[in-house]
Amino acid sequence: MMSALVDLRHRLEYALLMLLVGIVRAMSVDTAAGISARIWGLVAPRLRRHQRALENLAIAFPEKTPAEREAIARAMWENLGRVMAETMQIDRLIRDPGRIRVANDRVFRRYKDKLGPAIGCSLHMGNWELAIWPLVAAGANPAAVYRTVKNPYVDAFLRHQRRDLYPGGLLGKGKVDGNWEEGQRTARQITDFVRHGGRLGLVCDLYDKGGLPVPFFGRDARSVMIPAMIARRLGTRIWLARCLRIGTESRFEVEIKELKVPRTANAGDDVKWITAAMQREFEAWIREAPEQWMWSNRRWS
Repeated sequence: MMSALVDLRHRLEYALLMLLVGIVRAMSVDTAAGISARIWGLVAPRLRRHQRALENLAIAFPEKTPAEREAIARAMWENLGRVMAETMQIDRLIRDPGRIRVANDRVFRRYKDKLGPAIGCSLHMGNWELAIWPLVAAGANPAAVYRTVKNPYVDAFLRHQRRDLYPGGLLGKGKVDGNWEEGQRTARQITDFVRHGGRLGLVCDLYDKGGLPVPFFGRDARSVMIPAMIARRLGTRIWLARCLRIGTESRFEVEIKELKVPRTANAGDDVKWITAAMQREFEAWIREAPEQWMWSNRRWS
């Protein structure tokens, strides 16, 4: 009986999502993103997560006034509103070649035909899902790790929507319908995928309870170290990427940088150096466009 009720709830949630998707897709990408930005800009500052965003901004920018930090937080919510609408039209975005530009494409083209196994690490900036685009455009067949959604119908829809953005597949972490099995397999899948020549995308700017404390805006933050561990162990490249929104439209510039992977006699020191260097680059990118980073997430303990 309970499982039937849960399934019914999941189906109703999915039906509501499909209704929303239908409304959003009835509009152009830019129109839908603009409307969503205005709605989020009005509603989100009244939510509890707005306070967390302001607290995080106070840690990162103590020199700014409360009014300046408030303005950044409100602009962030508008960006997230655009991302929500763009997520429902991600297939249309990537089919329009004029919407995504690789800022330093010449650098990446030097490597794309001899890329080998690689890990792409990005942060929640602009529309972060598009940070994988250079690997897609290079024909590198990337996969990505994503947090699974508890509703299996919604989860399947999200996977289907992203099939052209992650042609190598999506590796889910988290539990689906009460089952942790898929999430438990992810660590092994990640390592095996890269070991066999795969190119993997990860978002690496969130608080990680089991992560390594490294400086981030002047305060230690537990940070994901899986990319550093895999790259150090398997000898793969690490590419850092950020997706920057151009103005307020659904147009983006993706910047990529290779992060050199040290391989000294001390593996622990190498992993710490890579993890700290990654977060240092993320911080520099965020400082350039703080309104495009997701301040509402937990980052410091």
